[in-house]
Amino acid sequence: MARIIAVASGKGGVGKTTVVANLSAALARFNRSVIAVDANLTASNLGMHLGIPLYPKTLQDVLNRKASVRDVVYYHEDGFRVIPADVSLSKVMIPRADRLLESLYRISEGADFVLIDCAAGIGSEALEAVRAADEILVVTNPEMPALMDALKVARSAEMYETRSAGVVLNRVNGGPHEVPESEVEGFLEQHIIGRIPESRHVKASIAARRPAVSAYPRSPAAESFMKLAAELIGEEYRPSGMLSRIFGWFG
Repeated sequence: MARIIAVASGKGGVGKTTVVANLSAALARFNRSVIAVDANLTASNLGMHLGIPLYPKTLQDVLNRKASVRDVVYYHEDGFRVIPADVSLSKVMIPRADRLLESLYRISEGADFVLIDCAAGIGSEALEAVRAADEILVVTNPEMPALMDALKVARSAEMYETRSAGVVLNRVNGGPHEVPESEVEGFLEQHIIGRIPESRHVKASIAARRPAVSAYPRSPAAESFMKLAAELIGEEYRPSGMLSRIFGWFG
């Protein structure tokens, strides 16, 4: 049975869509069947990140009962499937949780993971996706404004009894302004499952419209996404080559 995970954030700009794109590619490298769903129906960006922004059929068509699930599944070169959202203003909508849940169950048949790229924040659009999912993965930056908003998302998920899959700290650079990880876990009352460093390789991969996992597989960020995927599936991951030695020196 597929794990349906809402990848959510309390605010925009923390890198939630980047996490969805790269985690999908990383899980595929562990030979897992993955479907990435763009449920951000007001500000769709997942297709842009993956280099495939325009589709003839999208998730909105499924929710409006104008297309079947099989009509909107597209295969990405990195080994996972994508269900995009329409980027046009005319297709902006707030999904109903019951229809989204029905669609997700049909989408999830035969998959190991369904990763939902939610809208940012705790508005109706985001919470309907969180409500429809089995688990939530909260993405945040290690800064207090982002953490305050992440706490709201985590508390909202608890109201819907959506289980926590953990917290991903994204764009970590070790600066003095960052909240220490031990304090992040205490503040959110959530386990940190992944740490993704601030990286020029991630920025370059977004510009190239490819996941960093495939565009720059030896980069520290790509290795961190692979480690995050390993944590989700309960396997051990060791960075390869020089990076393995570097990581070993720093514990």
